[in-house]
Amino acid sequence: MHTELAFYAAAVPAVALAGLSKGGFGGAMGMLAVPVLALVISPVQAAGIMLPILLVMDVISLYFYRRIFDRPTLAVMLPASVVGIAVGWATAAYVKEDFVRLLVGLISILFALNYWFGDRLRAKPAEPNGAKGSFWGLLAGFTSFVSHAGAPPFQMYALPLRLDKQVFVGTSVIFFAVTNAVKLVPYFFLGQFDAANLGTAAALFPLAALTTVLGIWIVRVIDQTLFYGLSYLFVFVIGLKLTFDGAMSLFMH
Repeated sequence: MHTELAFYAAAVPAVALAGLSKGGFGGAMGMLAVPVLALVISPVQAAGIMLPILLVMDVISLYFYRRIFDRPTLAVMLPASVVGIAVGWATAAYVKEDFVRLLVGLISILFALNYWFGDRLRAKPAEPNGAKGSFWGLLAGFTSFVSHAGAPPFQMYALPLRLDKQVFVGTSVIFFAVTNAVKLVPYFFLGQFDAANLGTAAALFPLAALTTVLGIWIVRVIDQTLFYGLSYLFVFVIGLKLTFDGAMSLFMH
């Protein structure tokens, strides 16, 4: 178990970001948790510590959102996500995380820009589409497994549907709760869990629970228009971060 002050200086904001995101506020901002932790420990260890914490957050969020979700969206995206995880596991030795980050980052930036400057997307909600939902679901599962970057692909399909804010969050909660649970199997076989990581994760569980509940409360009181505006902004910011990290690693080393 980690006891260093520097570790917790990074771990506390990392878990807080993930908790608010899991509660539904901040959307993809929870993806910053692993990069923040990776400032003080290895990215692999950061992922191993965060996954049990994410599962605790999932349980709390599921309790609040267990009856508030969009069934058609989950019916299309969840099976595809499981396939994406399997593809990620099968290709783990060949796929570069940095390339995935760069690709998802660029797509996220274009997605947000298209929303802000494309009148067609602002005019009316998108119609459900099985092919699109399956594609983005598969990509969400794959990128979630490879680089913990599943939120942007999920949002690229779900945000344009313009669901009620709580229905959108509930759908996201269930999607990633199932996705994270499925990831437990390959992560176990890849050696992501050990006593030190699990002990450190357990020490951060109270903060994880508190910030998740706080995120749920914020979603309930925030204006729906503001909620969607912030969601697209967070996608854009995360896109910039992923693009920068991927480009720096691929082209500057």
